[in-house]
Amino acid sequence: MISGHWEEPQFTVQKNPAPPLLFDYNGFPPHTYELTWPSPGDPALSDRVQALVEAAGFPCPVDEARGYDHGVFIPLKVAFPQADIPCVQLSLRSDLDPAAHIAVGRALVPLRDEGVLIIGSGNTYHNMQKMMRAMRGGATNAVNGQEFDRWLSDAATRPDPAERDQMLAKWDAAPGARDANPREEHLIPLHVVAGAALADKGVKTLEDHVLGAVESAFTFG
Repeated sequence: MISGHWEEPQFTVQKNPAPPLLFDYNGFPPHTYELTWPSPGDPALSDRVQALVEAAGFPCPVDEARGYDHGVFIPLKVAFPQADIPCVQLSLRSDLDPAAHIAVGRALVPLRDEGVLIIGSGNTYHNMQKMMRAMRGGATNAVNGQEFDRWLSDAATRPDPAERDQMLAKWDAAPGARDANPREEHLIPLHVVAGAALADKGVKTLEDHVLGAVESAFTFG
């Protein structure tokens, strides 16, 4: 799992056999701080991820204390409520370099043949200031991201993986890019997954509208 809520100076892999939940949010109802999702870690998989990332030329330390942030446990609690699958988290690199994240995704390709699901967790639209204004009753027509979503949907579903990767590497030159993502930590997990896709064509599997903003999800393979 690659989440928009974990950044480190170097790509870092979680190696905790029993990760706790990190309630790294605030201002929500009390019951949201009582959620559980006791899925185990997988130290052997952590070692495998570290070896693959380092073989690609990236330093990759381990973090033996790291828990699951909400970018991990919220979607996985919905997808796998029984918490009966092991999970390992790989951090973003804090420079958020898109080409490096595509490359680290490519390093993870062998995992696909080893029964490992690679998931990127984030948002394609993450202008929280505009969304908070809309939540407080402001004009939602100022929050949309449709222009960027059209561009991103075209990029992620390109049949030529070289074109897809070139477009994603220069995502911030796209129409409406910085309005949709003033800071790109929620978008960059997509780059890791796209890198791991190799020649698999992306498919847009979700388009949702939240507080006037459009957000999309993509699947490869």
